[in-house]
Amino acid sequence: MTLKVYIVIASINELWNIGCINNEDFDYYNNIKIIVIDEGDVSVRRENEKLLENFNVEFYGPKERLEWFKSRFNKLAEKYASVIPKRCHAETSFGFLIAWEEDADIIIEIDDDVKLLDEYPLIEQRLDNLFTKSGITVYSKSKWYNTLENLELNDTKIFPRGHPYDPTTRIQEYIWTNEHDECILNVGLWIGHPDLDALTILYNNGLEGRCNILSKNIKREKVIIGKGTYFAICSMNTSFRKEIIPAFYQPYMKYLGIDRFDDIWSGILLKRIADHLDDKVCLGKPLVYHDKRPRNTFKDLKSELEGMAINEILWRIVDQIELSGEDYSECYLELANGIEESLDKFNEKLHKDFMKVQVEKMKLWLDIIDKIK
Repeated sequence: MTLKVYIVIASINELWNIGCINNEDFDYYNNIKIIVIDEGDVSVRRENEKLLENFNVEFYGPKERLEWFKSRFNKLAEKYASVIPKRCHAETSFGFLIAWEEDADIIIEIDDDVKLLDEYPLIEQRLDNLFTKSGITVYSKSKWYNTLENLELNDTKIFPRGHPYDPTTRIQEYIWTNEHDECILNVGLWIGHPDLDALTILYNNGLEGRCNILSKNIKREKVIIGKGTYFAICSMNTSFRKEIIPAFYQPYMKYLGIDRFDDIWSGILLKRIADHLDDKVCLGKPLVYHDKRPRNTFKDLKSELEGMAINEILWRIVDQIELSGEDYSECYLELANGIEESLDKFNEKLHKDFMKVQVEKMKLWLDIIDKIK
């Protein structure tokens, strides 16, 4: 099988420090492009260019991104460029636009604070979970599955960033079946630091973005999340097929003081659509080592707090929206319209204003997707 594989890395750091690239993968696959979304820092880019000099790579900082929109939308460039936020992880959406326009088959997203493990090559293991009819399926009576359940942790009573705090979603009563299939998206997990929210990190004695909770290994290589069950999708180690790109926009962050929910909310919307279209989403291998860099936990908490409140309401709204669309574009528009019609369910004006902008960006994203194909 000849596949066009695009690797999207959002980075403000020098990649050679983290070992994101494995030359052996590029010897095995010959149709690969790396898209680095950076902030245009000259010194950082210079080091990353050295690392990637033997690969097909393109760098897109703020200047290059704007030029891309200008070359396609002329006088409307500023309008369409506004779909990509500034200086935050959700900038990865731009890499998805490149992959969509250039008709990539598979997109792999890797964060710059993860290290690849020798036993899990960059590409091979990701394609295995996507294309092999394998795995075990889990259903949850609470409608949510705790992704950390599939990791061997030194603390088993925690939940990942993005899992609702409503106690009814934290009842871990799961039904396991031998259903197995191919998948449209795979979430690779991690050893080292799990993906936790700031509140959990603070509660577990972490003042620099990390705490004493560590992941040692994976329990199952492929867990398919059953229809009607949600889970917190973390995009630091994901792979997916091109057809989901119209519905995998990373919501507009660093707006009204809210950040760090781009992958969480894109995952909730995607899972709702995948269930409707009878596609499968999974998590498990390949593991990476998450070497989370020290950061201000209180600053993260401030960025997450309003989003945590929105999260408790948003997933229920999405879960109740009726879908009739036949592809990811049609269904994503139905979700955007459904959220817009449900804005009154958000009690805080801040939350309504924030979600109103998200709906506008979702529709703008679909407009771009339609125009560049």
